[in-house]
Amino acid sequence: MARTTPDGKTPDLFDVPAAPALTEGSLHFANELCGVLAAALKRSSKSRYEIAARMSELLGTDVTKFQIDAWTAESRDGHRFPFEYAAAFEAACETTCLQELLARKRGSRILVGEDALLAELGRIGKAKVDLAAREKALKARMRSGR
Repeated sequence: MARTTPDGKTPDLFDVPAAPALTEGSLHFANELCGVLAAALKRSSKSRYEIAARMSELLGTDVTKFQIDAWTAESRDGHRFPFEYAAAFEAACETTCLQELLARKRGSRILVGEDALLAELGRIGKAKVDLAAREKALKARMRSGR
């Protein structure tokens, strides 16, 4: 089996995320949110107009390119991104960036697609090992009690 080296960008599924220390102001991440939104828009193959149109369709309310511009500008402090728009933004951009941001802030991680299946297989494997150990302990106890 060939050895692989970590690429530095892909998180290890078996690393346990740790919650950051909760200190005064530590969960005020407006500027970071602007950056995450802007980065998702840059990575998207769609224009801001297309993303606004798709969000409008998904939300059933008008979202404009100018709103998106305001949400991604750190200087526009009065224009905060509405949390209820997060799912529509992610769907329009085909990303999970906002879920990942919130997960990082709370010391967790999201698993999507095959990663979720791999994690479930890991849980099943651990349950099998735990059950086998319990079975062995019960059998040993029953043998010693005779």
